[in-house]
Amino acid sequence: MLLLGLTGSIATGKSTVSSLLSKPPYSLPIIDADLIARQVVEPGTAGYNAIVKYFSPSTPDLLLPDATPKGRPLNRPALGRRVFGGGEEKERDRKALNGIVHPAVRKEMYKQMIWAYLRGNWAVVLDVPLLFESGWERYCGTILVVGVTDPSIQIQRLRSRDSHLTEEDARNRVMSQGDIREKAERCLRRGPGRGVVVWNDHDRSYLDKEMQRVMQDVRSQSPRWWTLACWVVPPVGMMAGLWSWYRMRKVQLQWEEEKKRAKAKL
Repeated sequence: MLLLGLTGSIATGKSTVSSLLSKPPYSLPIIDADLIARQVVEPGTAGYNAIVKYFSPSTPDLLLPDATPKGRPLNRPALGRRVFGGGEEKERDRKALNGIVHPAVRKEMYKQMIWAYLRGNWAVVLDVPLLFESGWERYCGTILVVGVTDPSIQIQRLRSRDSHLTEEDARNRVMSQGDIREKAERCLRRGPGRGVVVWNDHDRSYLDKEMQRVMQDVRSQSPRWWTLACWVVPPVGMMAGLWSWYRMRKVQLQWEEEKKRAKAKL
């Protein structure tokens, strides 16, 4: 089973691509890290309790006033203002939040991947906004990055979607996820068939055509006979997965080493 990593940045169109892949003619199962991240911090969960314990002393409006049977939900805009933006304090709080949410998300993603494999799917989409930053890239046979060529497009789309955001709020959220053009470069370093970039600067019809082209190429990398062989003979799939992990891990380490050397020269 192919692990197809889908990533991008906020307001680049990644969610639109995820929706396309979930419907015919693709009909792929989607493991949505953002959705799971919401589920693991709902009132009554261990993640919710940890967030309240850490952030409530510094964030008076952390919880919404309307309570559910399990408790008051998180005030996400207030939490976002606490962790997004520059400065040591925000960076520390952002790391603390990630340290709470990410382990719970990974556990649920593993469960869903196993279930997709048992159902015989030829591929499963790992929809992870911070795929590179969280280390998921090494597990993906193919990565698809959805990007735009100008960050101002992201800011405009984000403010159109979330009208409560100011220009500064939108810019902070875009910048907190890194430069999408760097993610695109990192993706292409994986090589043909392993890294694909879709530039979503145009309208929906253009994106639809691009996805048709991209998925034809991706499907050619995982023919049906290979999918069946990996499913019928699990050791074959396991060895293929380990080999892919080894190759992609080398690419990851090479990229990180190059960035360290470039940073040292500054």
